Amino acid sequence: MKVTVVGAGAVGATCADNIARASLCTELVLLDIKEGIAEGKALDMMQTAALLGFETKITGSTNDYAKTAGSDVVVITSGLPRKPGMTREELIGTNANIVKSVTENILKHSPNAIIIVISNPMDTMTYLTLTTSGVDKHKIIGMGGILDSARFKCYLSQALSCSPNDLNATVIGGHGDTTMIPLIRYATWNSAPVTNFLSAEQQKQIVADTMVGGATLTKLIGTSAWYAPGAAGAALVKSILRDEKKLFSCCVSLDGEYGQKDICLGVPVVIGKNGWEKIVDYKLNDEEQGIFNKSADAVRNMNDVLKTL
Repeated sequence: MKVTVVGAGAVGATCADNIARASLCTELVLLDIKEGIAEGKALDMMQTAALLGFETKITGSTNDYAKTAGSDVVVITSGLPRKPGMTREELIGTNANIVKSVTENILKHSPNAIIIVISNPMDTMTYLTLTTSGVDKHKIIGMGGILDSARFKCYLSQALSCSPNDLNATVIGGHGDTTMIPLIRYATWNSAPVTNFLSAEQQKQIVADTMVGGATLTKLIGTSAWYAPGAAGAALVKSILRDEKKLFSCCVSLDGEYGQKDICLGVPVVIGKNGWEKIVDYKLNDEEQGIFNKSADAVRNMNDVLKTL
């Protein structure tokens, strides 16, 4: 199997590193527009193979898409990262042109690739990739919900003093500070509802912390986070290449599901070798559906900006 990661910045390089360490593919290509960055990071990673025991061949290239030919999965991380005080939405103009160009070049050499979008604003970039590529909708996946759900589990585990691996918790909706929806009602600790162990105030705080999880890190670090986003991208690649049928919250094209059409938004989906295979209906209550609809409206307003570019 062959995987390409476009964008050798912090997120892309971390994603590639996680993919290589897990030996998810035989060949991994790291691509970047900046001279020498992808080549240098690829070589650095290859020098860890003897220490970590993986066999994946990693190569780097400066904007030579021919080297990505025959990729089974392509992860797009290209674009400007967030700075403190900046919303994901403010990146739309610059990143839309980058993502559209990357998608066109990738498909020239790998027309059957499954494309994973991490670039922000992720929901709008996923919609752009879908509507401009002509690719089957099941092969276009936005990663955001996996990351948001991991952050949700992190905050829950801290409040419960438990292992995050014993938790099931999902975030749906848009991948934005005001559009994501942590489903606290559905969160469980080894099958027991977490609401059995947390006060209403604790639940409210955990939901609020999850929604600004990315902004919190941007303020602390001075730029967008990369360890968790990179790991989230690699987890999605793993479920595809190993046909794991994992149930992840991902940004996918909706056609009536969850009451929405002509939009890409985060919902629970089964991920396998063909991309996303089916959407799982969580049976939202009226309050949750109302919040989901508002999230969709906000994302749709961002999508409308694409018409002005």
